[in-house]
Amino acid sequence: MSNRHQLRPYTSIGEINHVHILSEHVGALIHREEYSDVTFLVEKKRFTAHRVILAARCQYFRALLYGGMREAHSQAEIPLEDIPAEAFTMLLKYIYTGQVTLSNEKEEILLDFLSLAHKYGFPELEDATSEYLCTILSINNVCMVYDVASLYCLHKLSSTCCLYMDRNAKAVLSSEGFLSLSKAALLNVVSRDSFAAAEKDIFLALMDWCKLNPKEKHEEIMKAVRLPLMSLTELLNVVRPEGLLSADTILDAIKIRSESRDMELNYRGMLIPEENIAAMKYGAQVIGGELKAALLDGDTQNYDLDHGFCRHPIDEDCRSGIEVKLGQASILNHIRMLLWDRDSRSYSYYIEVSMDELDWIRIIDHSNYLCRSWQNLFFTPRVCRYIRIVGTHNTVNKVFHLVSFECMFTNKPFSLDSGLLVPTENVATVGASATVTEGVSRTRNALLNGDTKNYDWDSGYTCHQLGSGAIVVQLAQPFMIGTMRLLLWDCDDRSYSFYIEVSNNQQQWRMVADRTKVTCRSWQTISFELQPVVFIRIVGTYNTANEVFHCVHFECPAERSVQQEPSADPSVASAEAGHRSGTPTQSVPNPSDRMQCSH
Repeated sequence: MSNRHQLRPYTSIGEINHVHILSEHVGALIHREEYSDVTFLVEKKRFTAHRVILAARCQYFRALLYGGMREAHSQAEIPLEDIPAEAFTMLLKYIYTGQVTLSNEKEEILLDFLSLAHKYGFPELEDATSEYLCTILSINNVCMVYDVASLYCLHKLSSTCCLYMDRNAKAVLSSEGFLSLSKAALLNVVSRDSFAAAEKDIFLALMDWCKLNPKEKHEEIMKAVRLPLMSLTELLNVVRPEGLLSADTILDAIKIRSESRDMELNYRGMLIPEENIAAMKYGAQVIGGELKAALLDGDTQNYDLDHGFCRHPIDEDCRSGIEVKLGQASILNHIRMLLWDRDSRSYSYYIEVSMDELDWIRIIDHSNYLCRSWQNLFFTPRVCRYIRIVGTHNTVNKVFHLVSFECMFTNKPFSLDSGLLVPTENVATVGASATVTEGVSRTRNALLNGDTKNYDWDSGYTCHQLGSGAIVVQLAQPFMIGTMRLLLWDCDDRSYSFYIEVSNNQQQWRMVADRTKVTCRSWQTISFELQPVVFIRIVGTYNTANEVFHCVHFECPAERSVQQEPSADPSVASAEAGHRSGTPTQSVPNPSDRMQCSH
């Protein structure tokens, strides 16, 4: 078969793609003197090239060869200072072909190549080389790679190097690469809370670095050592004899250690973002509570009245609890846990953390709230080793039951107010473990299922008799809420009046919306002062058609803009009536006075 026929296939009808042939032909010109019109001198080696190709591919060479650098226009040979020849060879290949092989090169060459990509303005090449370096990190090269990544502000590569060093902190301190770090990179590494090596090891490694860099100010380097984390024996027998720190500095560290609460010390901790570290593979174990084996097994489906949970008795002074010991001190800002939820019970609890089981800091306090099912908890990042969950109330009996527990560090943004999460998405959903505790509907939790289209006179709404009862929604945990939105049944021209109250415990209620004197229909958006909310009670006070209040959908916070403001005119938006069932407005039957959904 001739070469002519081998040029196929076409990528699509009417389109020809022979980019690989172009690359082949242009690439064949590399290092060939034929047609070349410029020569570069790199480390005493000559590289012939073609001005037009270099200028087309690179802004730097365009300026050098055709721009303001006039002296380069007529030069037959242009010296390039401080450029490694091997890396320059790779760069020329990339310029001519768009291809280069990294896998067979040493790390030093790859870092030189990365430097050239940065210097000559090839961002795609810079990113691709950085991604490859992320895959070959080792104890022997991570410091060297981090130094270059920091120098060129390559954030993804820098972050990957930091994560690798964090997980291998002790080995990194002992590596030759650590001693070759620049001062700025060195301080960035050891100043991180997540660089969780022993403080004595950090001190000794920095001391070795100082000996190899006698011109640097050792006082600045040694400030990175967290002396109060070292024992008295280490301060006196390891730090003091080296003479790098004054006696007063050492005495101050001893004073801070003796006078501070344990949790106030600036601890270091392991950091593994977005991964549950309360797991057996990370050495976590349950050391307090009854039926310990179930809590960390990851099974969130198979539990009932008799098994699949951990528990502790709720005593008067709330001293009992379920305690988890992590494999090592870790940085946390997020906890997920599942309260036993096979019936309608609710719990109250608080969570404390510690480094030594003596000094405890309370990070979550839901002792004055009624909570159920999944708890998604966020807090200011803390280093801890022990976590204690203490149940303070159960609406059914005197036992606290916990099915599953996870903890981690998350980079996902979150906002707290008075220690409670300010949600940005609707948390009144079944997926967020919210539930309807009062109200009549053909389908449980129809109010929270997100369906705002499929409803008619017979189904798709939740209701209550006017003058009797209410519709009550319970969120899984307390949230700081300032908006709500609800859809009143609107398949004809009727209108309603209502009010809304909120509570944390179903005992004290606060009114957040009073529309008892307003004629309302269809979508309603409520705004009020941000406050803690667990229970929402919607009470209908009037219906122009019958004696039942009907609500199709509820959400908080309000997710979307107002579709229909409350109006005193019942004909407003009547064009929408009946659109969900496809039936003309005038022929849609009214929801029955007898509350058809009661069964």
